[in-house]
Amino acid sequence: MANDRLIQSIQKFWRQQTAAFAAAIAFYTCLPVPLSWTLEFRGIARLAPLIGLMIGALLGLMDTGLNLLGFPSLLRSALVVLGGVAITGGLHLDGAMDTADGLAVTDPNRRLEVMADSLTGAFGVMVAIAIMLLKTVALSDLDEYRTLALMAVAGWGRWGQLVAIARYPYLKAVGKGAFHKDLTYTPFDFIPGILLLLSLSGLQIMLNPSRWLVAVGMAFGGGAIAILIGAWFNARLGGHTGDTYGAVVEWTETFLLCLLVALEGS
Repeated sequence: MANDRLIQSIQKFWRQQTAAFAAAIAFYTCLPVPLSWTLEFRGIARLAPLIGLMIGALLGLMDTGLNLLGFPSLLRSALVVLGGVAITGGLHLDGAMDTADGLAVTDPNRRLEVMADSLTGAFGVMVAIAIMLLKTVALSDLDEYRTLALMAVAGWGRWGQLVAIARYPYLKAVGKGAFHKDLTYTPFDFIPGILLLLSLSGLQIMLNPSRWLVAVGMAFGGGAIAILIGAWFNARLGGHTGDTYGAVVEWTETFLLCLLVALEGS
């Protein structure tokens, strides 16, 4: 009897985790999810770093394939960056653009209203161009272990999103990111993501010990950038929205890529 209850508990836990993982794929990406799968969206932010690692790995495979086909570094990098937008459906980039439009408004009371507007303003366009340009140029300047870099920046960006969701208030009663606040997060929710992301730095050192500085920057720089960007948006707005969650992902990815390039050249 006790064994039966244990087996049932394990099966129930496995079904819950599978449903959450499927929901995370459906929400954070445009990858197809079978209609027969059960989706559980509550708490999927805890899986965001894992989804980021998966996205980075897919982009790394794309980058490797383009390299084998003889594509030059700059063109390859541009296609990979566009591939990242395609995989996510522009979810996070759209948030970064809306956030930029909102922060450009001098009246703090109108910022959320502007961010909710479906029309993209000049500042949103400029931010999108800046993000895409910086990512492309930075990635093209990375000479080695580009797949690890892509996985790291995508993972840390979404870990930063999890920190923002757990740490700061949500500013709207409804919105595309409001359901994230239906769950109370604990420090233990951050540990799996941290361990996965730190393992990338460990792998970097194992593959090439001389790149220890890049590995350290990938770990501590990624965590610091992710936390600081979320804190900066909170300071400017007094909290977060679904748009700023996306902006945290995009700017963390951008700045971390730039940092990795600087460390690689050291």
